[in-house]
Amino acid sequence: MNNFSALGFRLIMALLVYGIASFPTLTSKLLAQQKTVSKALIVDGFSNHDWKQTSAVIKWILESSGKFDVKVTTIPLDSASLRSWNPDFSDYDVVIQNTNNIHNLTLTWPTQAQKKLEEYVKNGGGLYILHSANNAFPQWSEYDKMIGLGWRAADNGVALELDSAMNLVRHASGEGKGTSHGDRFDALIQVMTSHPINHGYPKSWKTVNTEVYSFPRGTAENIEVLSSAYDSTDTKRIWPVEWVVSYGSGKVYNSSMGHLWHGETYPESYRCVGFQTTVIRAAEWLATGLVTYPIPANFPDGKNSSLKLAEEFPPKIPKL
Repeated sequence: MNNFSALGFRLIMALLVYGIASFPTLTSKLLAQQKTVSKALIVDGFSNHDWKQTSAVIKWILESSGKFDVKVTTIPLDSASLRSWNPDFSDYDVVIQNTNNIHNLTLTWPTQAQKKLEEYVKNGGGLYILHSANNAFPQWSEYDKMIGLGWRAADNGVALELDSAMNLVRHASGEGKGTSHGDRFDALIQVMTSHPINHGYPKSWKTVNTEVYSFPRGTAENIEVLSSAYDSTDTKRIWPVEWVVSYGSGKVYNSSMGHLWHGETYPESYRCVGFQTTVIRAAEWLATGLVTYPIPANFPDGKNSSLKLAEEFPPKIPKL
């Protein structure tokens, strides 16, 4: 081998060694560049549930994942401030709706904010309907379309049920009952449809102290039911638990999971690893169209629930 060839050979070997040695660093840099933090907005201010603690815990769950920067906007109740409340939803990747006026229909969003939310979702935004938020705004027709199903009277929309073969059954408006639920219980969630949110989940998994809505009703348009559960405490029938809705170019996630009542602090339903994982993955899908948040090793299965300790939550949390 002549001197030129030997020099070239040594140079090539040096570059190869350097490349191999630096590969982990380069890989970590690339992964860091690919990591994105989505902007989320929680809307609260009134509900028959403990909306202050609900917003605070959801904010903590999402930010603890490392994938979200979460802001909260609280709707003011005095009329002058309410008229001027007009958030710019387009600044956010996902909006989490945590208001509910089921017991006081005079509480509502200003018209301009309603229109802004409609346009936001139509133009590709993501909307998370958090538990009792699907009880809200029966007179807001576009909201009904966005949520697909909610807590509605018997003559207000189609109700969806699952038969024993897990086929969807549609009950026409006026057929059957209005939306209701029995006692809270440890429900076995049955995955119905493969979706990025539940990709890799066990076919069934146990959540705790949750409500299963019977006769969830609405427009039921552009809807895909993701999961269901057998209502063991009331109707002895199978009802949807999670569903997603297409609205214009945007997407909506809706679920009956996430109950947090007055006087409760870190209830088991919020300590459930399955619920927390689903909150993060649903919000990520709404924000980005993808799901990268991993399924934890202690995710519940068909026989066992899985709870985080109350001590793992923030020490101070606002409550009503």
